[in-house]
Amino acid sequence: MIFLKDNTLLQRDLTPEDIKPRLLGHWGTCPGLILVYAHMNLLVRKLDLDALYVVGPGHGAPAMLACLWLENSLARFWPKYTRDAPGLAHLISGFSAPGGFPSHINAETPGSIHEGGELGYALGVSFGAVMDKPDLICVCVVGDGEAETGPTATAWHGYKYIDPAESGAVLPIVHVNGFKISERTIYGTMDDKELTALFTGYGYQVRFVEDLARIDEDLAASMAWAIGEIKEIQRRARQGNPIVKPRWPVLILRTPKGWSGPKKVHGEIVEGSFHAHQVPLPGAKDDPEELKQLQEWLASYKPEQLFDSEGKPVEAILQVIPENDEKKLGQRKEAYAAYTPLDVPDWTPFGVEQGTQQSCMKVTGELLHEVVKQNPSSFRIFSPDELVSNKLDAVLRDSNRNFQWDIASRAKGGRVIEILSEHTCQGMLQGYTLTGRTGLFPSYEAFLGIVHTMMVQYTKFVKMAHETTWRQPVGSLNYLETSTWARQEHNGFSHQNPSFIGAILNLKPSMARVYLPPDANCFLSTMAHCLRAKNYINLMVGSKQPTPVWLSPEEADKHCIAGASIWKFASVDDGVRPDVVLVGIGVEVTFEVIAAAALLRKTLPALRVRVINVTDLMILGPFGSHPHALSDIEWNALFTTDKPVHFNYHGYPGELKSLLFGRPGVARTTIEGYREEGTTTSPFAMMLVNHTSRYHVAAAAVRGAALANPWVEVDAHARISEYMHMAKKDEEYILANGKDPEGTFDVPTFE
Repeated sequence: MIFLKDNTLLQRDLTPEDIKPRLLGHWGTCPGLILVYAHMNLLVRKLDLDALYVVGPGHGAPAMLACLWLENSLARFWPKYTRDAPGLAHLISGFSAPGGFPSHINAETPGSIHEGGELGYALGVSFGAVMDKPDLICVCVVGDGEAETGPTATAWHGYKYIDPAESGAVLPIVHVNGFKISERTIYGTMDDKELTALFTGYGYQVRFVEDLARIDEDLAASMAWAIGEIKEIQRRARQGNPIVKPRWPVLILRTPKGWSGPKKVHGEIVEGSFHAHQVPLPGAKDDPEELKQLQEWLASYKPEQLFDSEGKPVEAILQVIPENDEKKLGQRKEAYAAYTPLDVPDWTPFGVEQGTQQSCMKVTGELLHEVVKQNPSSFRIFSPDELVSNKLDAVLRDSNRNFQWDIASRAKGGRVIEILSEHTCQGMLQGYTLTGRTGLFPSYEAFLGIVHTMMVQYTKFVKMAHETTWRQPVGSLNYLETSTWARQEHNGFSHQNPSFIGAILNLKPSMARVYLPPDANCFLSTMAHCLRAKNYINLMVGSKQPTPVWLSPEEADKHCIAGASIWKFASVDDGVRPDVVLVGIGVEVTFEVIAAAALLRKTLPALRVRVINVTDLMILGPFGSHPHALSDIEWNALFTTDKPVHFNYHGYPGELKSLLFGRPGVARTTIEGYREEGTTTSPFAMMLVNHTSRYHVAAAAVRGAALANPWVEVDAHARISEYMHMAKKDEEYILANGKDPEGTFDVPTFE
């Protein structure tokens, strides 16, 4: 696949014309991946196993594609890759060429649930995949380069969150071939004693597979042993006599990098060195010596003994492959057609009284508690150690956590995986979601960025899945972002970072959804919607502190369906014929907009203000830029055709500027948001230093309205000076007293 565009069965000597113009691919890891795949097939056939194969070295696509072709899984999903000479020619000539498979495992690869583009997540994905699937075994190959990553190092603890009575198992195989792109691996420098000590400390039973002279016997026996250990742990747990802290098996597979490839090229050692990592004969098209070596290398596999006259694999090979298509690794339904919709309860009974002050998170926690009860094997929450801090602890009322090494949580069927590793939470969530279930990732706002690139990698996988004809929908990836910068004044500047919003905004619009519900009832409506949605990346941003409930459940539902609405109660004359439009996007900044509207009503009654709240951020982009984007008619109905508009935004102002670019009348908009200002201070001081306070909003309203309203114009300077003076006085009060002035967060009135 790496080299040939023609003569794919080596029926004659190779010529330069047989070689591809660009040689792309990663050979070094392929021999080990194929070896494991073949032995998995043998075990599936002998033991009737339900298994998935996850590989961390995603660049080993040639190995996976070859095995998929051999078991006839490619042809099932991609008809042109028939299991004969023409199909093989399509596969080999098309690999890493336009119109063919890329050099990397992706969603086009049958059986795959992990791309492996960014190393470190295969193990976490595997643990997520087997949760609540008691018969599934996920064999996960972790490359020794990948094993150096922080996410992998933490994911080794994943078994501590697997209850063998309710879930399947992961069989990790650490492929130690000694080298990365150009450097030794850490694991490659460790001897058997050191690796045994390391994995024993993690809680595993270690077995080495390293007898190269008898590698098939060694690996077959070792994998059979591992499956036996897994089955015994599960049997004990399912019979009510569980092993406390069971030691699960791990295999350490030692093979040379690029095994069976060229030994030396131009005097440089290749097999067993970093030179085998990618293309060991990079000059094969133009260098006669390398072309001759390629001929000898490929001929050494004796293709005439492996394929019949029609290019089909010989019977000896087919006897290793499972006979039942649904058992084949490339045709497991868990990997492409396993989605089970959640039974999401009606959220309205959980709604709270309009006019009260409620925590969005506490109220939403009650809904999630019911979701847990109604979906005991298809919903989980993957959370860093923040669930109680984020006031979602209602979900623990009955189910507790699922931490098997904790006697208080062991074997209790908990739906919460709480581990202080965002990477592990993300990996498990991905595996759980791609195999048909639905999960939720709640986090402090500032630390979701830790999984930014991991989320993007997953999105690329799902984007490609959308473009296949055979992958079915999956549940959405749901992020709940709270403990936001606006209420992180006690933890300080390090805990203030809303940048994950921008990460979602940069995704392909068909997949990205960002919601900033302004109160508890709106958050309930949004959560219920996101848990039912498919194929999206949903980000919900809200406050855990008590804040006003502006809308009744019925009003909240209508508001969330619309994505934005005019809040007539805070507007002058219901918002008709405004001088200026004030827009709140986010819980705390919306409060400041409403407080500003009340201040203006009292101090400058000549100013006519319209107050708008936006809960669905994606409606703001130009029409056609996103499925939710408002038409120009709808945009003008909300924001007018000619009046100044001031946005008070929860995130970074630049994000909103980018989103609004292309909308008519952008020149008449002003934006304030998080300015990277903050410290350990008071809640209102956070609004002041970031210019999102009611005083800054009111001043912006006066500046805008003065352009067209002469009664505002004549008092504009005096009023703006007054508001800034009030802001200064509040700053001085906070510094002197260590708290906000009394009544700062009383709900504004509009009498």
